[in-house]
Amino acid sequence: MTAARPGNNLKAELAQFKRRRIREEASHLFYRQGYEGTTIDAIADKLQVTKPFIYSYYKNKGEILYDIAKLGITLSLEALERCLVIPGSCWDQLKLVVDEVTRIIVENQEYIVVYLREEKNLEPQQARAIREQRSAFDHRLAEVLASGDAVGEFRVEDPALTATTIGGMMSWVALWYQPGGHWSEAEIITHIIRNVERLVAVRGRQEAPPAPRR
Repeated sequence: MTAARPGNNLKAELAQFKRRRIREEASHLFYRQGYEGTTIDAIADKLQVTKPFIYSYYKNKGEILYDIAKLGITLSLEALERCLVIPGSCWDQLKLVVDEVTRIIVENQEYIVVYLREEKNLEPQQARAIREQRSAFDHRLAEVLASGDAVGEFRVEDPALTATTIGGMMSWVALWYQPGGHWSEAEIITHIIRNVERLVAVRGRQEAPPAPRR
């Protein structure tokens, strides 16, 4: 196998960096002004580049929105899969998933909010692709709940519905969390973990310990 040339790697990294910067500035504008109220000209002005520069990385404004919208669920799915290969009980895995995914939602709050507000502006196939990813996340989470119930660790009557409820509980944090506000990120994560513990009726355990601070 031929090793990748360093120059090719650098070129790819630069392209990824430029796309990320376009996505970031577009997200700021979509968040403040709305998708329909933001133009490619405005994005270019913020970056101090030309419109052709934007179009060399994204074919239109809708493609930028799609890139923003899929970020949260893509990162969440990756985090979930990482958590599920770590040895431990079903509750240990579930708690770790809630911790990691809630952190992702808080850290990418603006992207999540833009998606929730602007989903209606996605192309049908793009919206469907994201819904399929969300469904895959819920399905994998439901498997953890069903496994915990099967071994007597949880008491869950409907794993699929409960997984969707947990996912919604985490996602909606993006709409009300305020950095530097009344509740810290760690307090919010601890609160959600405790409520998830009650929801799945974890057996033989006391109150969930606080989420680790990072």
